[in-house]
Amino acid sequence: MNGKDYYKILGVSRGASEKEIKDAYRKLARKYHPDANPGNKEAEERFKEIAEAYEVLSDPQKRKEYDSGGMFMGSPGGAGGFRDFGGGRAYTFRSGDLGDLGDLGDIFNLFSGLGAGAGGGRRRAARKGEDVRTSVQISFEDSLRGVSVPVSMRGHVACPTCKGSGAKPGTLPRTCDTCQGRGTVSQNQGLFAFSRACPKCGGRGTVIDQPCSACGGSGSVEETRRITIKIPPGVKEGQSIRFAGKGEMGPPGSAPGDLYVKVNVRPHPYFRRKDNDIYLDLPLTFTEAALGTTVEIPTPLDGRVKLKVPAGTQEGHRFRIKGKGAPQTRGNGRGNLYAVARIQVPRKLSAKEKELLQKLKELEKEDPRRHLAG
Repeated sequence: MNGKDYYKILGVSRGASEKEIKDAYRKLARKYHPDANPGNKEAEERFKEIAEAYEVLSDPQKRKEYDSGGMFMGSPGGAGGFRDFGGGRAYTFRSGDLGDLGDLGDIFNLFSGLGAGAGGGRRRAARKGEDVRTSVQISFEDSLRGVSVPVSMRGHVACPTCKGSGAKPGTLPRTCDTCQGRGTVSQNQGLFAFSRACPKCGGRGTVIDQPCSACGGSGSVEETRRITIKIPPGVKEGQSIRFAGKGEMGPPGSAPGDLYVKVNVRPHPYFRRKDNDIYLDLPLTFTEAALGTTVEIPTPLDGRVKLKVPAGTQEGHRFRIKGKGAPQTRGNGRGNLYAVARIQVPRKLSAKEKELLQKLKELEKEDPRRHLAG
């Protein structure tokens, strides 16, 4: 044995459960993770110890051998394993063991240099261009039908002189001789091999000997762009739509960023939307609600339709017109249109109207307040 007390390293008892071991590991890994302690060798060594202890204690068979004082070896290089190229020992990490590291990033990104250092040939992807965010305002009807709208934005585009290569016209970037085009260099440090961006090419994998004079080798220039984007049918107020590759251009050899457009929908005079259903207040006179009637109502996309209002309709009753609501952004279905009865009581009455209503009142037999009688 190596003489290390793995239980002490993780701060748990020998009878600790699997969950207690994992919780302790996650807490310590976040604290001593190299990304949270840049340049701190002591924290780096502590992190290695923590990882080594967890590798053993999280595996029932290895833990049993460790508790009995036997020898054990880590995974010989299986998926997710990390190898100490100097001593031959490897340890395996599972993607769920660390939990959410937040801004510390993915542990597999931290050790991404192992693949390049061990076998070579895998090039680090150049940094993607910046994402761009903007907003547009459209009408209620256009939000249902879909519409194409122009968008103006200022940002970086491919240099017209070098066509985005960053190199002087007539020349080409060459493969970096330090990283052999991978964009990263590896450094072995005991248990782990760490990778970092190549200091010569800055992670691009190529070197420009004769930069373009127009863009200074960046491959891009700043200008105002005007593009037309298509807003799909059924978009909702405040929804953000992603347009891949329509953002700012990145360094030479990299993909452009994305464009995110927030859609603001102008309110409609009488339609209002909830999810994919649309609501309309339907004014009815007292006599229409009492006697029943047939009315024509507008729909958002299909003109006007006839609606039968039965006798005795009450205030707030909802009439459903199936399939006349907003289109679904995914799929071919549509929501419903709901007409909500709003009984209109006249504010002024003529003498004749008063006379007729008084006669009606005398004929009424039902007491609407009988349930309030004490």
